[in-house]
Amino acid sequence: MNQTNIRSENSKTFGQELVLNLYGCNLKKISTKEEILRYVNELCEFIDMEKYGQPFIERFAEHSEITAGFSVAQMITTSLISGHFSDYLKSAYINIFSCKNFDAEKTIEFTKNFFEATEVNVQILQR
Repeated sequence: MNQTNIRSENSKTFGQELVLNLYGCNLKKISTKEEILRYVNELCEFIDMEKYGQPFIERFAEHSEITAGFSVAQMITTSLISGHFSDYLKSAYINIFSCKNFDAEKTIEFTKNFFEATEVNVQILQR
């Protein structure tokens, strides 16, 4: 029996994961380490999340112009914020996972405005 799709009626949601694909982003904001770190800091304040330690941020995937860009991971006391950025595609792929509630709609708008994205695809997962 496949356990991944079974949930008892009495089970509680552990947390929420917001998955954002942003397109048409401001190239300077997605390709500059300082701007990405500013986003993470401002986001944590905006959604009232406590950072746990320093963020990990490095430039990866230089073997492909499509995937080349920064990746960031910021542990928060309630889980994790991560992002991957493609300079070539002017896109950002961000996950915000927390067992503490946050306003997904406001977070989507905040993130879209920060990166000046022209398009956003969204998934909200209950975990």
